[in-house]
Amino acid sequence: MANLGLSLLVISLVLYMASTSSTVESAAATRPDHTNFIKASCRSTRYPDLCVQCLSSYANVIRQSQRQLALTALSVSIARARSAQEFVHKMSKVRGIKSREYLAVKDCIENIGDSVDRLSQSARELGHMGQAVGQDFVWHMSNVQTWVSSALTDDNTCLDGFSGRAMDGNVKNAIKRRVTGVAQVTSNALALVNRFAARRRTVADTEKP
Repeated sequence: MANLGLSLLVISLVLYMASTSSTVESAAATRPDHTNFIKASCRSTRYPDLCVQCLSSYANVIRQSQRQLALTALSVSIARARSAQEFVHKMSKVRGIKSREYLAVKDCIENIGDSVDRLSQSARELGHMGQAVGQDFVWHMSNVQTWVSSALTDDNTCLDGFSGRAMDGNVKNAIKRRVTGVAQVTSNALALVNRFAARRRTVADTEKP
């Protein structure tokens, strides 16, 4: 329950910021430069079309902030991972599920749960970084990058549990579709986190006397 509360808190923060931004801009249409920023940033991801699709509705929140872009991408990943975890849990109760599939489903629930935890840690860390610089920034970013990478590994570990012909079936196919979607948005979030880290370090280097 604590993990769910943290996940909902992070997502609520992004939605609140979106609402605030919309109010400030008097519900104005999304500015083209904000959308173009997202499109340009998403080119660095493995699934650029999915990236743009997931983040475009937050353009007025993200504006042209690499940090806000990464934070929003993490929030999207948390929401999808949490939804996938609930879906997989329901699949464990499907009538006639094979014993091997059931074991894989139980392991997958745990893996996705770990993914939610790590993504939530990452979003919280990134949200609290503020204007951290130097080694302080490097330390915080290292934590964020490690946790998002671990979350992606958790997603892939879940998928690996359904490999092999003996696991063929509707349960496997349904779970693989859902978890693959989580892995894709998490991969994109990691790319955007890495992009933010690289940009900040580049700016810091150019500002050195």
